[in-house]
Amino acid sequence: MKYKGLLKRQEVRFTILHLLEWIPDSIMLRLQYRIKMGFWPDFRHPKRFTEKLQLYKMKYRNPVMYKCVDKYEVREYVKGKGLGRLLNELYGVYDSPDEIDFESLPASFVIKTTSGGGGNNVIVVKDKADCDFEDVKNRISLWLREEKAQINAGREWAYTGINKTRIIVEKYLENSGGSLTDYKMMFFNGQFRILWIDKDRYTDHHRGFWDENLKFMPEVYSDHETFANPPALPDNIREMIEVGRTLSEDFPYARIDLYDVDGTIYFGEITFYPWSGYVQFTPDGFDYRLGEYFTEYQ
Repeated sequence: MKYKGLLKRQEVRFTILHLLEWIPDSIMLRLQYRIKMGFWPDFRHPKRFTEKLQLYKMKYRNPVMYKCVDKYEVREYVKGKGLGRLLNELYGVYDSPDEIDFESLPASFVIKTTSGGGGNNVIVVKDKADCDFEDVKNRISLWLREEKAQINAGREWAYTGINKTRIIVEKYLENSGGSLTDYKMMFFNGQFRILWIDKDRYTDHHRGFWDENLKFMPEVYSDHETFANPPALPDNIREMIEVGRTLSEDFPYARIDLYDVDGTIYFGEITFYPWSGYVQFTPDGFDYRLGEYFTEYQ
């Protein structure tokens, strides 16, 4: 069943889910899994990563996660780990789009909400001379109105600790070649297991997976086309893994996102519920493989 085909407008889907908040997580997550994955999850004897991630949402409670999922508060967590040097330059944090002084900002910058919006609440401004500031403020206002329902939609517990969604404006990052690649590392109990790379995310998005030995897995797909010719890993990939291990060590599972900009590592984010646990891998066995790593989830 394709629920997005039945309810095409995102705000309608979020409104309906908001009205169904009274339904217990155990029932709602089971129903959502069936709708989005096409089969029922096994919560009694889970073997899949996607099943265990639902239990992680339902049962694992570590208040440190509250700080980690807030894109502003996480900066303190990163500093506390002795990795403040990896933080991108912050131009400002705001409660309302009307507070943003666009004239004082540099020619290029990035705007995000502190809750992330599932990775969708991002505006990249490469040249503010071409930017429609009123349109930007309207988009941000819409995000802020939708935030509560969006957070509750997937029953992602860590995000319930965000008392107020704010707006942050950061430095625009790109390599000398004019691109930016995401290095996303999956850690289970602080142990590196999987690297995935997102390239050209806003143009020609490709995604590839590497195993714990940094061997490319051409047979593994998720929700984006994989690489016909995988990109070379950066020289500092081992340093990235050590950074990820430090940032993930407090949790049974965490995905650590980093950037490499001409040899300099930048922190991206910490994610606990990728895809909200609703992703169909090819081959299907990869879901089970990740599930074998996920030994503590509640």
